[in-house]
Amino acid sequence: MSTDLQTRFRVGGMDCASCASKIDTAVRRMPGVEDVSVSVTAGTMSIRHDQTSDLDAIGKKVRGLGYSVERLAGRQVDHPTSVNYGVACCGGHGHDHADGDSHTHSGPAHDHDAHDHDGHEHGKQDRGDRAAVVEGLHGHDHGPSDGPWWKSKKGRATLLAGAALVVAYVIGHLVPSIQLYAFAIAMLVGLVPIARRAFMAALAGTPFSIEMLMTIAAVGALAINATEEAAAVVFLFLVGELLEGVAAGKARDSIKSLAALVPKTALLEEAGKTSEVPAESLEIGAIILVRPGDRISADGVIVSGESAINEAPVTGESVPVQKNAGDSVFAGTVNGDAALRVRVTAAAADNTISRVVKLVEEAQESKAPTERFIDRFSKYYTPGVVVVAALVALVPPLLWGANWDEWIYKGLAILLIGCPCALVISTPAAIAASLSAGARRGLLLKGGAVLEGLGRLTAVALDKTGTLTEGKPKVTDIVSFGLSEPEILRLAAALETGSSHPLAIAILERATENQIALPAVSEAKALGGKGVSATVEGQSVFLGSAKAASGLVDIPAADQTAISALNDEGKTVSVLVVDGRLAGAIAMRDEPRADAADGLKALKDAGVRVVMLTGDNARTASAIGKTLGIEVRADLLPEDKQRIVGELKQQGLVVGKVGDGINDAPALAAADVGIAMGGGTDVALETADAAILHGRVGDVARMIDLSKRTMRNIYQNIAISLGLKAIFLVTTIIGVTGLWPAILADTGATVLVTMNALRLLRVAK
Repeated sequence: MSTDLQTRFRVGGMDCASCASKIDTAVRRMPGVEDVSVSVTAGTMSIRHDQTSDLDAIGKKVRGLGYSVERLAGRQVDHPTSVNYGVACCGGHGHDHADGDSHTHSGPAHDHDAHDHDGHEHGKQDRGDRAAVVEGLHGHDHGPSDGPWWKSKKGRATLLAGAALVVAYVIGHLVPSIQLYAFAIAMLVGLVPIARRAFMAALAGTPFSIEMLMTIAAVGALAINATEEAAAVVFLFLVGELLEGVAAGKARDSIKSLAALVPKTALLEEAGKTSEVPAESLEIGAIILVRPGDRISADGVIVSGESAINEAPVTGESVPVQKNAGDSVFAGTVNGDAALRVRVTAAAADNTISRVVKLVEEAQESKAPTERFIDRFSKYYTPGVVVVAALVALVPPLLWGANWDEWIYKGLAILLIGCPCALVISTPAAIAASLSAGARRGLLLKGGAVLEGLGRLTAVALDKTGTLTEGKPKVTDIVSFGLSEPEILRLAAALETGSSHPLAIAILERATENQIALPAVSEAKALGGKGVSATVEGQSVFLGSAKAASGLVDIPAADQTAISALNDEGKTVSVLVVDGRLAGAIAMRDEPRADAADGLKALKDAGVRVVMLTGDNARTASAIGKTLGIEVRADLLPEDKQRIVGELKQQGLVVGKVGDGINDAPALAAADVGIAMGGGTDVALETADAAILHGRVGDVARMIDLSKRTMRNIYQNIAISLGLKAIFLVTTIIGVTGLWPAILADTGATVLVTMNALRLLRVAK
């Protein structure tokens, strides 16, 4: 068991990769800190540390860089994940299954093994006051997440620097003799806070920050009397940073808007009265009233009422879902045309949307392999730029007697061109946008590494029950052996009234759909492993397996052939006997999801091999597999599924495993990417590497497509950032461009990269 501890902080004021890098470097140097993960978009920081760490000192160090800090959670002990494998026993209702045997069971036959997943032991939340911000030290205080940019401290500083530049131009035009001094003062208006931040960053372990490069370039320009350009460059630097912050805020707003979907208030029922209360005050078990058209204010279960619920905000499903008493509803979804009474099942901090937001924030702290490579590259790249700039400034004058001012000027321009901001943000900006886009469609990805891995999948193994199928049987055929089909259904449903068995529920649901009135029954008896019998309208009626029915009545060969044919299609058959005569049969099967065939086709079209792994019998599995056109492996134990995933990987395939998130622990763990299917449950949000909230098979292909889009976007961003730098490097050395285009090459590339990454947010629509 690991003794590592983990603590998360909310960090205010971050808007770019440079911010995260400075915080990471400073905190990583603190005693006891083993690892640091910083998310710019989420505004969070997680640190892994030992018991010797001084968390107050860490907070003070971050505040010293100019950020606000608030601890989100107490210390967490990292336990190794434990997995228990178990096999459920069956018993109960006797029906003839596809294998022809009388198979008793107490619920839908899941083709998985039980799985317990122990996560981290979360500490109690520290609700201390938000730490004060140390003003004037943060190099990238681009602007507030809310409100107009001109009300932010950085916005006001940019406007002040711009005004100083205008005044300097006017004075320089009116009194040319003091022009140099006017521009020098205008430059200092913007440069002094930048230089101060550069100094603080250097003390915290980041000597080659953008602020330091900017300071050196501006002071150098002042030394060679290029004060007008120096003042303009400082102003353009501030403008570029401001634009970058505004652009970067878009991805953050995408997730914030999701959190904002939950209403602030709720109508609480207490002692027969309804009162409006804050939604965050709702306790588990409370009853709330949801009026037609209202957003539901908490996760819960409908106590009374039925209505169509618009779940698009949570699952991305555009078609409203009909919900009745006993069905679950999510906070933030929209009630349709009828009032509902809902029992709260999760506190505000634990509702589905809150958990999605938290998951996305934590995912953004997890760096992708490409991002880690870029981070390592930038550590050498920036000092390299400084060396190149120094060589450009010094070598031509020293060796060939070139003009000092000209080559120092070029060296200073190279310093600005070489700033790594655009390069460093190229990957996290794209990943943050993709994680946000996916979350708004109900596609939850646990970090950049998972996002990259999905695009490399060449094989996907899917469970059957609850993944490719609905997870509950439905009536597929009503076969007449004497009585009419409506009469067969009427008598069978009468016998099953009050039963909670999945097959009984399927028959009752079909009777409800057909609006069949059920007669009263008497002397009802459950015959263990065989079926159920009762007296209905004076008739003795039996419903059960064909094997049990054959002991009560002779089944003609033609009828037995019909039953066997249904069994061959993977269907469970219940035979109805009335007063000793064979009356009919009802066939049921766990049918494929409506989107399963299209979802599998999308995967195949993407060049991905698909295979079904199920613990169900081969006959039933083959029937479903034939319907869906998928390779089938059946009669599998948990270890068999794990072995098959391993075999696929040995064949050189990159394997994704798709399941319901509760079972199939060994196979999910063995796969390169484990994907949980679920409807907003704890498991769907916490198990595996990724989760599909709505449970659509087609969303697996959408995840893979999102990954590929993201990687293309990242490569475009890298090409933009390095391409612009290469172009301006050449034009600067040959004397075509100077300081102004140099700073635009840096800040302009950063804004372009960020805006390009934000195109990924369109995937959410």
